[in-house]
Amino acid sequence: MRIDVLTIFPEVFPGPLGVGVVGRALAAGTLEVVAQDLRTWTDDRHRQVDDIPFGGGPGMVLKPEPLIRAVRSLRAADPALRALLLSPQGRGFTQEVAAELSREAHLLLVCGRYQGVDERAREEIGEELSVGDYVLSGGEVAAMVVIEATARLLPGTVGSPHSLEGETFAGGCFEAPLYTRPANFEGREVPEVLRSGDHAAIERWRRQMSEDRLRRLRPDLGRTGVASGGDTR
Repeated sequence: MRIDVLTIFPEVFPGPLGVGVVGRALAAGTLEVVAQDLRTWTDDRHRQVDDIPFGGGPGMVLKPEPLIRAVRSLRAADPALRALLLSPQGRGFTQEVAAELSREAHLLLVCGRYQGVDERAREEIGEELSVGDYVLSGGEVAAMVVIEATARLLPGTVGSPHSLEGETFAGGCFEAPLYTRPANFEGREVPEVLRSGDHAAIERWRRQMSEDRLRRLRPDLGRTGVASGGDTR
């Protein structure tokens, strides 16, 4: 899988993506991340990518010319390219969306900056994605979130594919509580059922704990399921 990131700060990549399971995917060639400098598509000596908004108002706006040139150029090189603008008004990014994107061969993540993006460039890109209901200074961190969540679903990225089945949000659920040695720490003991060796009882306990957590911590999700395994980082 290849992911291009269109940004005015290409030097921040791969950043934290260069370590852990995503770093291994990059090293193995399962994943390729290419930071594209938006200024490459400017045509003035100052390499200007932003300007003041029509109608007044605070901040600067990313200009349409370099953004549209960049998107058209990258699409011309690969017509199957799927472009997404990282934007707070976009489609919410979820585990299901990550799974959907992991089936694409080539993505382009466009990082906004400043006050926003010229509407004509937004229309050219066509699809928007939001990592949450909050404001970031730019799309670079959001792009890393999308890459991390998507890339770890690629075949061979995570050591054991079974570990993905029980992760938080897999099947619309939370993980059950996790414990490791020692069995007793400062008087707080690991639940007896987890030390019983009764796998059916353990699975029932994990199912119940997962559903209880979901109802208690995220009732807004309104779903139940089983999360019996752990994240593999």
